[in-house]
Amino acid sequence: MYLERVDLFAGLNESQVKTLKERSRVRSFAANTIVVNEGDEGSSLFVVQSGSLKAFLTDNNGREVTLSLLDPGDYFGELALLDDAPRSASVIAVTRSEVLQIPRTAFLGLIESDPGCMQTVVRNLVGRIRLLTDNVRALALVDVFGRIARLFETMAVERDGTMLIDRRLTQQDLANMVGASREMVNRILRDLVAGGYIEIEQQRIILCKKLPQSW
Repeated sequence: MYLERVDLFAGLNESQVKTLKERSRVRSFAANTIVVNEGDEGSSLFVVQSGSLKAFLTDNNGREVTLSLLDPGDYFGELALLDDAPRSASVIAVTRSEVLQIPRTAFLGLIESDPGCMQTVVRNLVGRIRLLTDNVRALALVDVFGRIARLFETMAVERDGTMLIDRRLTQQDLANMVGASREMVNRILRDLVAGGYIEIEQQRIILCKKLPQSW
C-alpha cells in the first residue's frame, strides 16, 4: 500500500504502520474527478496507490498554478493530521486513481497509544516544510528559465540510458507548474530544441544534454 515509502512516516516500526493500515481505506476516483477542494474541511491524509493526480490552486479569475504532480507513493493532505484548518489546495485525479485515506482519528489514536511516534512525524514534517520553502524561493527569486530547468532536473528519470520526463505535459501544464505564461514557456522550449538541449516527442521531453545555466 506504499505506506512504508511515505517519508512522513519514515522511522515508524512495522507494528505502527500496520495499525495505520488497518484504520485506513482505499478509495477510487475516475479521471478528472476532484479528490479534495481548497477550502473544504480536512480530516484525512491521502497516499496515492495508483494513477496520477495534480495538486493546484486557482484564483478568482480562474488562473491556475500547479503545486505538484502526484504518482504512486506520493501523498497529500498531511496538514489535516495536525490541525482543523480548511484544505490549502485542491487535488484532481488526472487519470483513474486509487488513494489510501488515513483519517486523522487513526493517526491521533496511534499517537495516544505510542506518543513517541509524534516526534518522528514532526521531524519528518519539518523536512517537507523545508522542501516547500525551496519551491517558494524558486518561484520568487529564480527567472522562468531557471524554474523550467529546475523542474526538468527534478522530474527527469533514466530510461535505457536516456534522461526523459516520462509524463505527457502540455505547454500549459508546464506554464502552470512554473508560474509563467504559456507563450513564455513556448519560446524557451523552442530555443532549447533549436540548441539541441531537448527533444519533444508526443508531449514527452527528452533531455539530450545538460541545460545551459541561463537563457
